[in-house]
Amino acid sequence: MIDYADLMTKAERLRKQFGEDNNSPIDIFSLAQGIETLTIVYYPLGNKISGMCIKGTEERCTIALNSSMTLGRQRFSLAHEFYHLFYDNNMKSVCAKSIGTGNETEKMADAFAAYFLMPRAALADKADKLISKHGGKITLQDIIRIEQYFGVSHQTAVYQLNNCGYINREELDALLNISVRRQAEAMGYSSDLYRPLPEEKQYRTYGHYINQADQLLNRDIVSYGKYEELLLTAFRDDLVYGTEEGGELID
Repeated sequence: MIDYADLMTKAERLRKQFGEDNNSPIDIFSLAQGIETLTIVYYPLGNKISGMCIKGTEERCTIALNSSMTLGRQRFSLAHEFYHLFYDNNMKSVCAKSIGTGNETEKMADAFAAYFLMPRAALADKADKLISKHGGKITLQDIIRIEQYFGVSHQTAVYQLNNCGYINREELDALLNISVRRQAEAMGYSSDLYRPLPEEKQYRTYGHYINQADQLLNRDIVSYGKYEELLLTAFRDDLVYGTEEGGELID
């Protein structure tokens, strides 16, 4: 049986570990890149997998995210993999595309991810304030405001609002089948949350691997040619050929 109270506690504890409170939205990608021994790989993983976590020796780990999925879903997948990274004893895990499927560990990781991105008290506070303006009933516009505030996918927001009792099962099924991108744009929001990464950025590696390659070069352990080969293997042609558009601004 899944202990949801324990998962909430774990999510709150990890946020605190990262120096975050339990009320505010978080930049999970920035938090991940702050883990010195973590390599993050963005790669189109197909239609069935949203991410995976592989633990290595000396705490060196790799998290892969399906870059062909929306930004909101990638944020959820990264939080899901944080559960495997910090709380799962298994050395390797693969996250399915559908939320709430798989074995008990996968369902625990899904619940943890939701609590990590949308702490229950913070979600309730946000939802209650919005509902008070509409006669006690949550609207689609309110849900969009919530998912934009916490930076989560529409699916994640709807499931959590259902779990917290703000929408019933019938409303859940209806809301899951609604495309909200145009509505979000009409409300003045960016649609980035509902889109995948641009195709030219769907193959990328960040973190420990790139740093290690740089250290090998600086210590004269590998040649510059080998260094470039290591970067190209990690899909970082932008670092080899300078293909990234635009120059650096110092402001």
